[in-house]
Amino acid sequence: MSAVVACCQLAPQFGDPAANRDLVAAAVADAAGHGAAVIVLPELMSSGYVFESQDEALALAESPDGPTVTAWARLAAEHDVVIVGGFCEAATARPFNSAAVVDASGLRCVYRKAHLWDAEPKWFEAGAAPPPVVTTRHGKIAVMVCYDLEFPEWVRLAALDGAQLLCAPVNWPVYPRPDGERPSEVVRIQAGAAVNRMFIAACDRVGTERGVPWVGGSVIVDADGWPLAGGSASVGSQMLLAECDLDAALSKSVSPNNDVLGDRRPELYERVART
Repeated sequence: MSAVVACCQLAPQFGDPAANRDLVAAAVADAAGHGAAVIVLPELMSSGYVFESQDEALALAESPDGPTVTAWARLAAEHDVVIVGGFCEAATARPFNSAAVVDASGLRCVYRKAHLWDAEPKWFEAGAAPPPVVTTRHGKIAVMVCYDLEFPEWVRLAALDGAQLLCAPVNWPVYPRPDGERPSEVVRIQAGAAVNRMFIAACDRVGTERGVPWVGGSVIVDADGWPLAGGSASVGSQMLLAECDLDAALSKSVSPNNDVLGDRRPELYERVART
């Protein structure tokens, strides 16, 4: 089954969820107008990222039935698309850095980021559930958030659960890299896609927020690990589009005699999970 996947690389306005909902509404309409069936938004699209206190995070947190995710669900129904986007989720004492999956039927799932980056543990509670895999009319879609992608075991879980496409809202801060090199995050996504034979769409953000510049490295990668769109650093908002033959991810064969999941020998890897 083939589907057009879009990454809407945007610049969220810190502390202004209403403005960010307007940004998303315009971007989703544009992507849907270009034929997108699955649309990925950046991490913490609802709020912005660079919190300076837990009170700020709490003030900007919303429940999944709050105005942002319900607005995304209305957009999904209006345009008959799947939307995956990051939001600051209200919970108990501390919020979660979460991602919602919505389609024409409404909210399908919420995933809470399990691997927190840098200062995030000051503001967020870490999620404790594996990445969900949602069956849609376009195929099976998994979701995780940014730093989660750095853990091969986590990405492999989604593949083992049948994901054909992994959608990841991300915020990648700029770090030094050799001249001419792609962002290292993109290289790791290519590797994760190839070793699991799974499409991956990672949607980054752009702009500078409270002194933090962002890579703007959104990328859509096929099941062989090759970029279909994006993958280079950029400075402006943009929409990436790629036709993805998601059925290709159903085959894990990499030679007439090899299968990337079937050739696993989990009994030899036990120490990886224990240490």
